Amino acid sequence: MREEIVKALSAAGIERTFAIQELTLPLAMAGEDIIGQARTGMGKTLGFGVPLLHRLNTPGDGTPQMLVVVPTRELCLQVAHDLTDAGKHLGVRLLAIYGGRPYEQQISALRKGVDVVIGTPGRLLDLAEQRHLVLGKVRSLVLDEADEMLDLGFLPDIERILGMVPDERQTMLFSATMPGPIITLARTFLHQPTHIRAEENDQGAIHERTRQFVYRAHSMDKEEIVARALQSADRGLTMIFARTKRTAQKIADDLAERGFAAAAVHGDLGQGAREKALRAFRSGKVDVLVATDVAARGIDIDDVTHVINFQCPEDEKTYVHRIGRTGRAGRTGVAVTLVDWDEEYRWKTINDALKLDMPDPVETYSTSEHLFADLGIPEDATGRLPEAMQTRAGLDAEQEEDLTGGKKRRRRGGTRTRSTTPRTKETPAAESNEERPPKQRQRRRRRAGQDVAGASEETPATPDTGESKTADKQPRRQRTRRRAGVEVAREAGETS
Repeated sequence: MREEIVKALSAAGIERTFAIQELTLPLAMAGEDIIGQARTGMGKTLGFGVPLLHRLNTPGDGTPQMLVVVPTRELCLQVAHDLTDAGKHLGVRLLAIYGGRPYEQQISALRKGVDVVIGTPGRLLDLAEQRHLVLGKVRSLVLDEADEMLDLGFLPDIERILGMVPDERQTMLFSATMPGPIITLARTFLHQPTHIRAEENDQGAIHERTRQFVYRAHSMDKEEIVARALQSADRGLTMIFARTKRTAQKIADDLAERGFAAAAVHGDLGQGAREKALRAFRSGKVDVLVATDVAARGIDIDDVTHVINFQCPEDEKTYVHRIGRTGRAGRTGVAVTLVDWDEEYRWKTINDALKLDMPDPVETYSTSEHLFADLGIPEDATGRLPEAMQTRAGLDAEQEEDLTGGKKRRRRGGTRTRSTTPRTKETPAAESNEERPPKQRQRRRRRAGQDVAGASEETPATPDTGESKTADKQPRRQRTRRRAGVEVAREAGETS
């Protein structure tokens, strides 16, 4: 491996490889096509990132040589961060392209020249079709979290991107699972790939390092249970998962009112707000992050100690992804799942698929003794965090980035203009309005396509004297009618 990469990784404390990296690196550095399969948190990013940087020609001509396609914005930022750290001694020009940010910034960076592009499918296609992003010289292509891109409906976009890059290239596909459409995609666009699977005894490694608790809880008592669980002994950074965006925001607001430093990440938030919450969570200003499944994809933080499933996951794949946020990189973690009465059938399906041996969750309330004993909650804990423990700076301590570049959007319908002439004491506004003569309305009439003489003259208002005004009216226009092809003219108002 190039010495510059080894030096950068050593400075970041990375000195040994995980299983997926140990199996992938020799083949990928040789330029072979690869299908890599490993669960979340096993180092897939450096498994393909290091070979990309190793095979990169520096300095390049400014046209992208390597392309990494990811499903979500958060994962795009995470991959860009990891590759930037690994290639900081190579002088590599790297750009993250994703939605929610102005086009101008990304177009300007592309014009200056880049070597590696990491992006989401939608924004990559937009810039490629506008000819700002040139994919004709891409030598290596990576599809990361391919199963997630399939779930989000990005498969047609992926096929279009694959049609824009050269046929002579290295292609690597990484995914936690291998559903049928992903296998078909690999057979179509990869050339004699090597399928590498590094699962470490399948799902057993997750179960050994993460203590899992499943409780049957009532929906109206879940907030109280969560508030007490967040006061567990040795709790560090915690992630709470919800199925919907509205529920995620509601939980975050409720926890903030109870004194916890909480933030939310979901699709209804702007990109600036989402990045602000993630920065606050990584820096420790916020220690509770409430997220939906899609928004949480790509949040790679090693020291997450607890994961709470506020609602039962949809399937076993989602469950593994959620609890995979803790117990990463050989660490231990705690996973708590709250199952409502109407979610028991879903949990039983997950339990049978993963062979968890927990088919019947224990009925649990916020005052249940076993809840305090399992999680190490102090006996005097209530639904609010004591003021002495409210030591986090909170979300407001993190500044939100201005994604507009300081430009204010114009309102529809034009902008208001105000007079710049200063008012003086001698001519107050009320007096100036009284001295201004009233405007006379200009009326204009047209008949048969021609202006009527005198109709556009000013018509000053006259006092109402009660006299008849019929004499001042002009005669009504004549109407022309046709009967049986013959014009019949008669005075308007004449009865037939």
